[in-house]
Amino acid sequence: MPVSVTDLKRGDILEMGGDPWQIGEVQQQTPSARGAATLVKAKIKNLRTGQTQAKTWRGGDMEQEAEVALRKAQFLYKEGEDFVFMDLESYEQFSMTPAQVGDAAGFMLENIEVRTTLFQDRVIALTLPITVDLKVTDTSPALKGATAQAQMKPAVTQTGVTVMVPSYIETDETIRVDTRDGKFLERAK
Repeated sequence: MPVSVTDLKRGDILEMGGDPWQIGEVQQQTPSARGAATLVKAKIKNLRTGQTQAKTWRGGDMEQEAEVALRKAQFLYKEGEDFVFMDLESYEQFSMTPAQVGDAAGFMLENIEVRTTLFQDRVIALTLPITVDLKVTDTSPALKGATAQAQMKPAVTQTGVTVMVPSYIETDETIRVDTRDGKFLERAK
């Protein structure tokens, strides 16, 4: 369905060159010269390849909205290097390569629910829950006599991702991590 570029907002997904592109930052500029057209500038990300770029349109331009579907899925297990998921609507299984999963691989726990984005019946992206609880498998012992300021130290979790945690966190504790930036939030209850 065609959409005017002046109506674009963050998060919209367009189909350009056969690929889905998601709008990031978007701004409109109206030049002061008489008769000059409004310009729409946006940062866009290719959801299939991960490539990002800046794009500029004239105010009257039209683009095609991408037909995408959002579906819930569950991570089941790793098969070799690949991640195997189950679509929670159709119960069909599908796999994704480490390159397709990207940074999310460090937060993939068995049975975790994710949201997938489908384009032309292919999964092109997945979205993790905002937080996950991970068990610390290795970290240095708690620091004695630490100052009032928070001292941070690296901790390796059960998925292999390293998270900076406060000095009081010990091995075998479970921590809550923000999946958007990989930062420690709190001890998990």
